[in-house]
Amino acid sequence: MKHTAPVSHLNKTRHSYSLLGLPFDAVSIEEAAEIVCDAIDQQARCFLSTPNLNFTVMAQQDEAFYHSVINSDLVVADGMPLIWVAKLLKLPVYQRVAGSDLFAWLSNQPREKKIRVFFFGGEAGIAEKAHAELNRLSPGMESCGFYDPGFVSIDEMSSPNVIDHINACQPDFIVVALGAKKGQQWIMHNLEKLNAPVISHLGAVINFVAGSVQRAPEKWQRFGGEWLWRIKQEPKLYKRYLGDGFRFLQMLLTQTLPLVFYDKRLINKANAGNGRVLTDTLPQREKFIINMSGFIGDEIMGEFGKAIHAALLSGQDVMIEGEKIEYLSSAVIARLQTFQGQLKRQHNALWLKDLPVRIVTLLRLYSVLPRFGLIWTDK
Repeated sequence: MKHTAPVSHLNKTRHSYSLLGLPFDAVSIEEAAEIVCDAIDQQARCFLSTPNLNFTVMAQQDEAFYHSVINSDLVVADGMPLIWVAKLLKLPVYQRVAGSDLFAWLSNQPREKKIRVFFFGGEAGIAEKAHAELNRLSPGMESCGFYDPGFVSIDEMSSPNVIDHINACQPDFIVVALGAKKGQQWIMHNLEKLNAPVISHLGAVINFVAGSVQRAPEKWQRFGGEWLWRIKQEPKLYKRYLGDGFRFLQMLLTQTLPLVFYDKRLINKANAGNGRVLTDTLPQREKFIINMSGFIGDEIMGEFGKAIHAALLSGQDVMIEGEKIEYLSSAVIARLQTFQGQLKRQHNALWLKDLPVRIVTLLRLYSVLPRFGLIWTDK
């Protein structure tokens, strides 16, 4: 059985916010675990992405990597710098949900029917060791198989034999460890072929479960010092962390801090009660038209959701006419991002038309402006 639809629970109740160019779900570790368990129990697709700072920096530079995130069903903030930025912007992404912590939480919760895990990737011999250790120690999970593809191409590790082997093990949860970029690419390449309801790139999890790398003490994690512990454990990571640190500082100074003040300025100048989202119901249009005006904040998300639903059902490219938009909230921007991902899966495009300069500036400071096609008409 192949899953072609995302988890319906997420579609109904998802609360996402745009942060450093990516949409993040505002969930606690307990809520994330509940979503994963619901997906397993309902046998419904849940592609889980866990961006940390490195992941977020790479998504800025790689469009395919970015699209793997906006096509995910659940995106959690795996990094204290992300939580610090959310606090600066007063966004309700309060809790770090590390992929390794989420996996450990699920592993340590006793279940009558254990979650069946398949380990894919990792360094030579590590997946097999993780397989054995999980089955020896976990009250909530059992490993049903493992596979180390080695250093081969995405196509080679996506052969029918490999996919059939994974599916034959009937996993509930596929843990991928190929390096974030390659792992996300492999998932996107094979998502519709794999039968497991939950799939995620959780590179460090295999090492932690196998015992080849130790987690940082909780205090180090809480104060954002886990990267120092990781360098101590794996010295080869220092170049990556150094580069990520410089890029984060640049984004903080040129985008996040200006955004704090610019966002407040727009809110103070706009009329919070005048937001409108309307759809063009005229037939014979080449594109599906959504007209947005006024203060487009969280209170307008219901209307926006209905417009998005109608647009997706139309099967057309979508044009959002925004000449009279006064403000866009982080939640609306995040929904635009995931909406674009849904349209892309349908081979349709999203265009933003006649946006005011203030909204273009806002999108730039949110680090999402290059993601959207912009159109201006001569007045």
